[in-house]
Amino acid sequence: MQLIQLTLDRELTAFDCGDSDLNAFLFEDAKPALELHIANTFILEDDGRIAAYFCLLNDRISRNEIIGSRWKKIRNCFPKSKQFRSYPCVKIGRFAVALEYRGRRIGTELMDNIKQQLRTAHTHSAFRYITVDAYNSAIPFYEKNGFHQLTQKEEDEQTRLMFFDMMEISPK
Repeated sequence: MQLIQLTLDRELTAFDCGDSDLNAFLFEDAKPALELHIANTFILEDDGRIAAYFCLLNDRISRNEIIGSRWKKIRNCFPKSKQFRSYPCVKIGRFAVALEYRGRRIGTELMDNIKQQLRTAHTHSAFRYITVDAYNSAIPFYEKNGFHQLTQKEEDEQTRLMFFDMMEISPK
């Protein structure tokens, strides 16, 4: 298997993860998001077939979005002079594994790869957290992969804002 970054000229092969929104993003929104510099999409290919994909974009965790003790825990990770109203993040905008590849730990291995690549990549911008608006059905997957819920309830109740603290892993 090979992880490749989507380009505007790349032809996409068939993909079905069982969720029409996630399928549609890959075929209808991934290239426009790339072209508009909104999100970068990465594809896990297996002999020319798309086994999984995810997209990354910039985000923030803001005091205005978080209620209760979770914000205090986040803020207390920083010295008093660095306690701000928001902290930089990388957001996993979409994350999907094709139905035929489920049950092979591909999602967990891909999530580990994302964390390690982001942790070791030398970028021009820094961030502390990874965030995701997890579908309710995917919350157990993200919790298994070290993510924590930021809020108890979302407005639309179909997703839950979750985060992973990059300081929980060490560079390899």
